[in-house]
Amino acid sequence: MSTARQRAPRGSGSRLRGEILDATKDLLARTGDAHDVSIRAVSDLVGVTAPSIYRHFADKDALIDAAVADVISDLDAVMQAAVIDEVGPLHRLRAQGLAYVRFAREHPEHYRLATMECGEGVGEVDQVLGSAAFSHFLDTVTECIAAGLFAEQDPLPVAMEMWAAAHGIASLLIAKPYLPWGDPEVAADRVLKSVCAGRILGDLLGDDADPDDLMGWLVEQRRVTK
Repeated sequence: MSTARQRAPRGSGSRLRGEILDATKDLLARTGDAHDVSIRAVSDLVGVTAPSIYRHFADKDALIDAAVADVISDLDAVMQAAVIDEVGPLHRLRAQGLAYVRFAREHPEHYRLATMECGEGVGEVDQVLGSAAFSHFLDTVTECIAAGLFAEQDPLPVAMEMWAAAHGIASLLIAKPYLPWGDPEVAADRVLKSVCAGRILGDLLGDDADPDDLMGWLVEQRRVTK
């Protein structure tokens, strides 16, 4: 049953919209499944009628999309905060990746909806995720190139590699937490460091290098260090 709510004063529509979004985010976190979040459940939690929600959101899909985008927008601040004490671009890239994975694990259903649900076109969630996550990876990869850590190249594909690695381990940690990962933070760190090392080695050997080229390089390195 919804709690009786007094008629909102003029100009309070944005406040009600915020309350609706907060309730939706809370329900997504508690239920862990968007299918269990209904307009009725949200209206009961806020204490308004369903038509009040439809005045702000066209349908449930629009409501869920806005709620998820609202959560993902916090990722921007999280990734920025993660690099405050990091002195070099490679350290910052690692810190951003770990912050991204940590955020995904702390908001599993919101993250799943943001990254693993197919939609038509570029929606609000995609725009927020692109600016909150990808732009940070892209900026830091550009710094790594400028510092000579990565070879001179288009930073876009490299940033995509870093994002793919962070998304991949985050998604698996969320979907398959029972696998023998050990400490999730350590597991994520190994993946992120591996992709960075792989990019550096790929730059040295060339992206068309095959396993024989890699083995030859490894043998030579071991010979030199003996």
